[in-house]
This record gives sequence, C-alpha cells and structure tokens, in this order.
Amino acid sequence: RPKRTLYSKKYGVDLIRYTHAANTVVYSSNKIDDTIRYLSLHDNKYIRYFPGHSKRVVALSMSPVDDTFISGSLDKTIRLWDLRSPNCQGLMHLQGKPVCSFDPEGLIFAAGVNSEMVKLYDLRSFDKGPFATFKMQYDRTCEWTGLKFSNDGKLILLSTNGSFIRLIDAFKGVVMHTFGGYANSKAVTMEASFTPDSQFIMIGSEDGKIHVWNGESGIKVAVLDGKHTGPITCLQFNPKFMTFASACSNMAFWLPTIDD
Repeated sequence: RPKRTLYSKKYGVDLIRYTHAANTVVYSSNKIDDTIRYLSLHDNKYIRYFPGHSKRVVALSMSPVDDTFISGSLDKTIRLWDLRSPNCQGLMHLQGKPVCSFDPEGLIFAAGVNSEMVKLYDLRSFDKGPFATFKMQYDRTCEWTGLKFSNDGKLILLSTNGSFIRLIDAFKGVVMHTFGGYANSKAVTMEASFTPDSQFIMIGSEDGKIHVWNGESGIKVAVLDGKHTGPITCLQFNPKFMTFASACSNMAFWLPTIDD
C-alpha cells in the first residue's frame, strides 16, 4: 500500500531521484517552470530550488558519491549542480537534446547528444570539453530517451523511444548489441535497466511484457508477463536485493522463483 501521497499539482512531477540524505529527493516538473526542486519527503517541504533551465528537463542523475547532480534539458544544455547551492556549478552547451548520467564511481559523466553521439566528461575538468566522443549511426525512426552505466562501469545502455535499445562498450564506444523484438509502436519513452551484477538488460514493452537479454551473448533469455495493462514506462532493479519493480499505471514488484 502507498504510505503517503505528496502532491506537486502546480508544477507536475516528471523525473524523481533520491539524494544521499534520508528521505529527500530532487525532481523535475512537467507543467510550468523548469526549475528543479529539492524536497524533504519527511515533512513535504522544499529545501532548495535550482533555476536555470529554460525548457523541460529530460535527464536527471545524482552522483553516486556526493551531493553533485547533473540535469539535461530540451534547451540543449547540461547543467552541473551541488545540492548545497542554488547556483549552477557548470554549464555545457550542446548541439541537440541530451541524455546524461554519472558513472558508478562518480568521476565521469556521459552525455548522449542528438541521438547520435556519446561524449564522456571528467567531472573535475568538464569545462575543457569531453575527453572522448563516440559517434553512433543515426537512426531517423526514433530518438534516445535515456542513458545508464552498468554497475561495473564497463557498459553504457542507450534506451530509445523506438523498438530497440543499444549496449555500448563504455571504454571503446563500440556498439556491442542492439536489442529489439519488443513492441513500441507509439514512440513511448520506456525505461531500460541493468541488473545490479551488470549481466542482464531488461525493458518493458507496450503490451505489458518485460524482455530480458544476456548482455554478453546478446541472447534474449526471458519474457516476463506482469499483467500490466499499458506500456511499462518505468523499470528499476533494487540496488541491493534480488527484486525489481515495473510500472505502467499500476505497479508490480518482482521476486525470483526459488526452486526447491
């Protein structure tokens, strides 16, 4: 059962990320005002506002090690923030819509730009520009909607609003596998995820099923039916335990089948 419901009716809620402090989140809005908000869930009060973006925020990633976070927006910028200050700590102007994420060590971050290139930045010297750029084959049929690192830092997963996702070698920038064969005819943004051991990749589909691939072999190993009624837009694995959650308009929690 939901424990509590917190409303953000005026601004709407889009991307939500937990911070390291207990019971606090940063979130982006999907109605008016593209300010990012830092909220205490404990007493439903805003701790700080982060103004700066002039269009909708489409990527939000918290550093795994400290109070730094990054945001990407349709205003074609990535901004670097510190939870302790409302002022933007860094600004990157890009050639198109960005998706971005920190690596598991919090030392670098990756930006997917214009659905055709991945740029890697060193956090300490990002103002010098990217230290690596990987050019991908541009696909006119869809755009990139998310970027995630695997927990071992060796792989990058690019999700799209088409009917495929791409797995990239994080060091060489080579496409290792392209996973497809799931339904997404309406260009819905569906979240793809690694398992915490970095071995498997999973994504939902518009028919409510979850497809799972082995990252090394590229072979589809399972299709799970969670009785979802619509497209599975959110899919996240628990970072510590053998369980994950998937959501369309309703939410499913998954546990492994333990054979005797």
